[in-house]
Amino acid sequence: MSRSGTSLRRWLRPGIGLKRWLAVVFLGELLLALAGALTIRLAFRDVPADSPAGQLFDLVSLQFLVQPARPLVVLLLGLAIFLYGSWRLVRALLDPFPARSEPLVELIYQKRSLARGPRIAAIGGGTGLSTLLRGLKESSSNITAVVTVADDGGSSGMLRTELGLPPVGDLRNCIAALADAEPAMARLLQYRFPQDPADPSSNGVSGHAFGNLLIAALSAIEGDFEEGVRQSNRVLAVRGKVVPVAGEALTLHAEMADGRRVEGQSLIGGSRAIRRVWISPPDVAASREAVDSIAAAELIVLGPGSLYTSLLPSLLVPGIRTALWGATGLRVYIANVASQMGETEGYTLGEHIAALHAHGVGDIIDVVVANDNREARAPAGYPSAPVTIDLPAGQAHPRLVLADVVDDHNAHHHDPA
Repeated sequence: MSRSGTSLRRWLRPGIGLKRWLAVVFLGELLLALAGALTIRLAFRDVPADSPAGQLFDLVSLQFLVQPARPLVVLLLGLAIFLYGSWRLVRALLDPFPARSEPLVELIYQKRSLARGPRIAAIGGGTGLSTLLRGLKESSSNITAVVTVADDGGSSGMLRTELGLPPVGDLRNCIAALADAEPAMARLLQYRFPQDPADPSSNGVSGHAFGNLLIAALSAIEGDFEEGVRQSNRVLAVRGKVVPVAGEALTLHAEMADGRRVEGQSLIGGSRAIRRVWISPPDVAASREAVDSIAAAELIVLGPGSLYTSLLPSLLVPGIRTALWGATGLRVYIANVASQMGETEGYTLGEHIAALHAHGVGDIIDVVVANDNREARAPAGYPSAPVTIDLPAGQAHPRLVLADVVDDHNAHHHDPA
């Protein structure tokens, strides 16, 4: 089949939403043609056939053709003009817009198909959540990423200190994961300005990610952090939306097994033997959008990601915990495929779930998804080990679903697909 024929077949396949409106337009034109024919017939009813007007009428109405051929010729001519005019109209409307890497028909089909996908709320932060979102965006555009705001290191920490802005690094990663923008825009969002190793505290933009500065700038323009994040979603054509778990920065605290207390996510992440974590302010208000998305979700995904420094800071926000308890959607915990050096070093699946129970959020989980592929390769020299599946038989625990969810080339990351 020719390229034009293939393209036409794509435009006419189910799900595009084009055929119904073409049919409406065609019906309207048909009624207009019928009205015109009735008017002409009425106007020429008493005109003598041998008069100039009568001869003109005979010519226009194709009286020189045999009867079966007349309507067929008019139909084919009208259909050809209709299709050509529709094609030129679409070209005229689309020419001003920049070309996309995918054909327009594929983009329309994809958007309409994804719009019928399930309503999903994904909660967490860090690399784990952004990896998950890259996979989910291929199944639905009704996604809300509820992202932690407890980071205090790197570019986020600098903006938090200098501008009083809640940390935006995890938000940036999730926006980049869900963005429908061109690849060059996604790379721009993740670009980090070089930092002088001899002077890590140098001023200016050194060490900052461009996306962090973009969110900070939009927040300043809008005069509100949450509105700045909303504008970032719009600017980067996010498939779904990314929202902060709260409208203000959280501070993460931890108590170690030896009784020591540590403050700050960046310090806690490298610590061992964490007994418990908590956030301040303890009564922080949850984002309204986050709460509403959890209430409306058909599927609520917790994790993957750093247990104590990415997932729990979001689950400990009172409004989020309350929303999860009242949610009607299926609540799924995506277990990490590998333990994390320091934070959860040596943890089994049972210990991950026990930590959730210790923080009052274990009972909200309906299903646990864990990796059963033990053959994926870990990066050379990486001290992490696969998470052992050890849920004890005979004890009450969420339903366990085992699947091959690991990246074959990087055994401490999930496969986005």
